[in-house]
Amino acid sequence: MGRVLESVAPSRLGGGFRWLLASAWTTYLGDGFAIAAGPLLVASQTKSPGLVALALLLQQLPYLLFGLIAGALSDRLDRRAIVITVDAVRAAVLALLAVTVVTGAVNVAVVLVAMFLLGTAEVFGTNAFATLLPMLVGRADLAIANSRVQGSYVTMQQLVGPSVGAGLFALGTSAPFIGQAVLVSAGAVFVSRIALPRQERPRVESRHVRRDIAEGVRWTVRHPAVRTLVLTILIFNVTFGAAWSVLVLYAKERLGLQSVGFGLLVTTSAVGGIIATFSYGWITSKVSLGNIMRIGLIIETFTHLGLALTTSPAVALAIFFVFGAHAFIWGTTSITVRQRAVPIELQGRVGSVNGIGVFGGLVAGAALGGVIAERWGVTGPFWFAFVGSAVFVVVIWRQLRYIAHDDDQPNSADNLEAYQSSHASAGEPAT
Repeated sequence: MGRVLESVAPSRLGGGFRWLLASAWTTYLGDGFAIAAGPLLVASQTKSPGLVALALLLQQLPYLLFGLIAGALSDRLDRRAIVITVDAVRAAVLALLAVTVVTGAVNVAVVLVAMFLLGTAEVFGTNAFATLLPMLVGRADLAIANSRVQGSYVTMQQLVGPSVGAGLFALGTSAPFIGQAVLVSAGAVFVSRIALPRQERPRVESRHVRRDIAEGVRWTVRHPAVRTLVLTILIFNVTFGAAWSVLVLYAKERLGLQSVGFGLLVTTSAVGGIIATFSYGWITSKVSLGNIMRIGLIIETFTHLGLALTTSPAVALAIFFVFGAHAFIWGTTSITVRQRAVPIELQGRVGSVNGIGVFGGLVAGAALGGVIAERWGVTGPFWFAFVGSAVFVVVIWRQLRYIAHDDDQPNSADNLEAYQSSHASAGEPAT
């Protein structure tokens, strides 16, 4: 057991990281329950496609509404306390939702309100949670630490959680939501065990939240590596969102797959991500971060081309496996680059700007995908994604050199102490 723990969470990363990883595993598993159980609950209350789609929108919309505010608060307040508080709120909403199901008081309006509240809470919790890791782990270990956290996301939220959530829903409609509430609560307990270094924050009485947000946006725009990452994730999520918005129809009409076959595509992608988890340390020791990003963008571009051309389920499964590995590697690398580059006191705000790029791109892409599919069929969005991605790769190619960013940034846990000491020596108390 000790060897397994050491392999998954090396002791050099510290006890705080192990508690953080334990929280990630439990909360991601609970969120995986919701991926399956949420749509099933909505569908049990209404047959309207518009209301079913609205439930998903109400979970994604809060990031566009509150993402920048969440980032500012993460940099102002106690980040650990934010995570604990938000998880407690999420558990309470889930418990109330379960009560309405058990008592028969549930209806589509209740479910939609719950989805919006949970989505809003997740915005604040996710942003604050992401800022904890660079406070706990030294710069040299950020890549391996992020690979473990992202591996728990792929394993629990994408692979294990949805199937378990669907099974629990079949046993009892309220069961997956009760289970998620318990797991989210456990995640909050695990985070409470983390001992963080004291966090530098702006003096609240002399600063407005708008100024904090503006500072984060300006820093992002002025930093070549992070600016390139945000621009890349925005554009590639437009193309990705367009193609994946019709994935269910593509699987059925183009590949001839039914519900089980579609689930197999998603599962195969998750398996690719899990395998990439175990090879990520080796990959980053052999390939520079800049080249990892370049290779990943090429892979994603040709993923769209391959899916646009094939009618073979076997070929599509192979493509999804490679894409799953790429998505894990690219996403983990992107997070690592950002955490290494961004100063500790700006992690929340810059992370929120990146999040706006992520969700803004997905929303815009999904809107485009539906229009394109209506006009040119289910392969149309994949051709759009291929051409759009290819053009952007050519345009952004030289800018990717900035990913090999300056290693002298005051950002990670191993130089946070030095950063605080310099402020203390100047007569500024660490808060």
